Amino acid sequence: MASFPLSVNEKLIARSRTVGELLAPTSPFDKKCGRENWTVAFAPDGSYFAWSQGHRIVKLVPWSQCLQNFSLHGTKNVANSVSTRLARQNSDSGQKNKPCEHIIDCGDIVWSLAFGSSVPEKQSRCVNIEWHRFKFGQDQLLLATGLNNGRIKIWDVYTGKLLLNLMDHTEVVRDLTFAPDGSLILVSASRDKTLRVWDLKDDGNMMKVLRGHQNWVYGCAFSPDSSLLCSVGASKAVFLWDMDKYSMIRKLEGHHNDVVACEFSPDGALLATASYDTRVYVWDPHLGVILMEFGHLFPPPTPIFAGGANDRWVRSVSFSHDGLHIASLADDKMVRFWRIDEEYPVQVAPLNNGLCCTFSTDGSVLAAGTQDGSVYFWATPRQVSSLQHLCRMAIRRVMPTSQVKNLPIPSKVVEFLCYQI
Repeated sequence: MASFPLSVNEKLIARSRTVGELLAPTSPFDKKCGRENWTVAFAPDGSYFAWSQGHRIVKLVPWSQCLQNFSLHGTKNVANSVSTRLARQNSDSGQKNKPCEHIIDCGDIVWSLAFGSSVPEKQSRCVNIEWHRFKFGQDQLLLATGLNNGRIKIWDVYTGKLLLNLMDHTEVVRDLTFAPDGSLILVSASRDKTLRVWDLKDDGNMMKVLRGHQNWVYGCAFSPDSSLLCSVGASKAVFLWDMDKYSMIRKLEGHHNDVVACEFSPDGALLATASYDTRVYVWDPHLGVILMEFGHLFPPPTPIFAGGANDRWVRSVSFSHDGLHIASLADDKMVRFWRIDEEYPVQVAPLNNGLCCTFSTDGSVLAAGTQDGSVYFWATPRQVSSLQHLCRMAIRRVMPTSQVKNLPIPSKVVEFLCYQI
């Protein structure tokens, strides 16, 4: 079995450039179990990076500080431009909180992280705004941590202080996602087979329990407009939920093994899912059909082999902000960068024991966490998006597939807008 088809010369595939690393501290008595870095996250405004170092510890680092340290590896221009942009953003918003590093002891093994930022109260989706213990301002930045004991702890990123302790799950909180609309609506996915919806502006009140998964829930992700939620888990399940009605829209069928990660494209027109069946599928979430398949094993495994303990389990998938690139991380010790219109990776990078990956807010760097609690960073494929693609993204941000298909335009243009060519 190979990582690439015989028709592809692996030596001709570009190698991604390493730009830095953050190593977890170790001690002579460090236990192997519990050191895993299950999750890494970038703040929506690009100000902070957070990762779980294992053994209950989460580290919060100003991202501009990271980039300046990485400048030794040849990213000085990137570091300077990002640092300047962040400084300008902070001065423009009158932000008094200068980003500083925090080490947080969460009290239990950390399985999931998510940043959330708020909008003013009048724009909130929160129903009960009469009385709150916390008044979240416009520049509020929170970090949610999902723990082994089923609890979710909410921290103030600028001070490192604990704000809320959410207790309702009965098993590991495997993933967390904030609604991108600034409402501070948080969704958690758990091994107790449920998803729970929390309103942090209402003192962390649990609004809804979403049931449907018959087994562990591994991951969840909001669409960019916050109207849809995707959840994935064991038993090959991919669920789509209407987040206005809190009801299931459809179940996507196609994977042959546990589905462990999901993410929407920046325009909401595509949904990427990663599975232990050695594949990443890219779906049209509005139609429930598979548009693209990215394989990690050749020849492609039979459903029986794909459904077992093969050596190409895909652990994580992430969409870049340009809407053109996807990163995947698999057990074959390789990170792959794909273009959504090409069948084979455009760049690869070596990584042992990888567990999770995500693009930076501006898309220039990919961060990946490993079993020993460390993080590694690579420069991502850089490409100027075509005007056609930028127009497509602008249209798809506001228009689902069904509306696009009804537009009075040539069929070839419709196919392009629906990512079918």
